[in-house]
Amino acid sequence: MAEALYMDDCYLKEFEAEVKQVKDDKFIVLDKTAFYPNGGGQPWDTGKMVVGSDEYNVVFTGKFSGEISHEVDKPGLKVGDKVKCTIDWDRRHKLMRMHTAAHIVSAVFHKEAGALITGGNLDLEKSRADFNIENFDREKIDDYFRISNEIVDKDIPIKIYSLSREEAEKDPAMFKLAKGLPEAIKTIRVVDIEGYDRQADGGTHVKSTIEVGKIKFLKAENKGKANRRVYYCLE
Repeated sequence: MAEALYMDDCYLKEFEAEVKQVKDDKFIVLDKTAFYPNGGGQPWDTGKMVVGSDEYNVVFTGKFSGEISHEVDKPGLKVGDKVKCTIDWDRRHKLMRMHTAAHIVSAVFHKEAGALITGGNLDLEKSRADFNIENFDREKIDDYFRISNEIVDKDIPIKIYSLSREEAEKDPAMFKLAKGLPEAIKTIRVVDIEGYDRQADGGTHVKSTIEVGKIKFLKAENKGKANRRVYYCLE
């Protein structure tokens, strides 16, 4: 599998790589990549690959059979090509802010209401999170978002590191997905909002809570027994 550079450096905007596979003239596998593949509720990265004077737009990034595949907008790339790659940084940074916001919000819901995440989706304009909460209380949800923004304003550093599964499981609060993590995952990547929240996570995040900006609660929906969907955006 290609080296996923975004796992260690979420701020890497440009990199050089070699084409290892080409399928149907448009699906490209590199030996390493900073493009985030669609998954875990976080949308894919877009950007460009350049070989000499030829430029290829990356319109989708996904993971298939364990490999990160980049869909480009035209044929021409060949195995062995050395490519210079650039991430669409405005898109990526907005999604990083959204993803960190999601961790802050879920941490507050977990602490204040004991809620676990049952689903969610990040997007550029608005995002959603589903929680296993029995009762809908608009005032309480407003309060949870107020607390979330207080955390943002404290400019708390965010660190990313790895732990063995055995070590990570000593902190049950690290796992906020109701369904848990697959047993096959033995090394846990941790996103740590120092002093407030640690979560097992494979996505991209900002370096400090202050980068998130203001988290604005939009609406909440009742999606059935013990399932409340919350929508929010960033300002």
